[in-house]
Amino acid sequence: MGPWSTNVLGMSRDPSEFKLKPVPSSAEEQARKQGYRQDVVIALGGRLAAERCVDVRTMGIAGDNHYNTPRNPPYFVSAPGSIPDLFLRKSVSAKLVEVNAALAPLGIELYLFDAWRPQAVQRFFHDQWFPDWLKQRRPDLDGQALVDEVEKYWAAPSAGEASPSPHSTGGAVDLTLIYSDTRQPLFMGGIFDDLTDEAWTDGFERKPAVSMSDDEARANRRLLYWTMSEAGFANNPTEWWHYSWGDQMWARLMNEPYAHYESYNPMGRPDI
Repeated sequence: MGPWSTNVLGMSRDPSEFKLKPVPSSAEEQARKQGYRQDVVIALGGRLAAERCVDVRTMGIAGDNHYNTPRNPPYFVSAPGSIPDLFLRKSVSAKLVEVNAALAPLGIELYLFDAWRPQAVQRFFHDQWFPDWLKQRRPDLDGQALVDEVEKYWAAPSAGEASPSPHSTGGAVDLTLIYSDTRQPLFMGGIFDDLTDEAWTDGFERKPAVSMSDDEARANRRLLYWTMSEAGFANNPTEWWHYSWGDQMWARLMNEPYAHYESYNPMGRPDI
């Protein structure tokens, strides 16, 4: 059977079906997500809890760490504590290989922006860069309202083994789609880390499609969403690029009884 058989990731043989299928309401998914770091239990002694990380590029997955270079709009600064590696848990990496196999007949593959993330990077953007950016554009935001807006996009740094930030687990990944031959990205309607409601996964479902660009962005977000969903990944509804498997957000959105992964440091030293 071909890679679009329902026996491989449960996918349709015709990829156009994914482009025609609307993604779920991001507002509804965001509401379902609330409290996941407080409510979802992690199986700390489970079979996958201590699973090692691998750099996905050793498994044939394309990508570069967006935070480790100053050519990284909208930031244009190499984030303090960033690394060049793209580490993910072994099971998550293997699922991405499966996704690429399914996309291959389209001449399309995944491209990663970010994977495991050091806490220094999380703190820089959560505590400093993004709040400063918001204050310049939304002077009405202050106190808890500012924190709430920040945390639509940047999770708070890890708070103990029971409440890790998603990217600290090695189960969360930021990615897009590229053409395999030219390495050109598919148009998604905005840059990675464009932290506004247009970056919500359903951003082009909610607005009337008034241009060919709108049509293209909507179709490509749908293709990415349904391809990753069929492989078992959960999408962070406020970020079209963020998917995870095995972490607390995944467990909440996929109605799983517990998460597999706690914080993990593939660098082999404490990540504080």
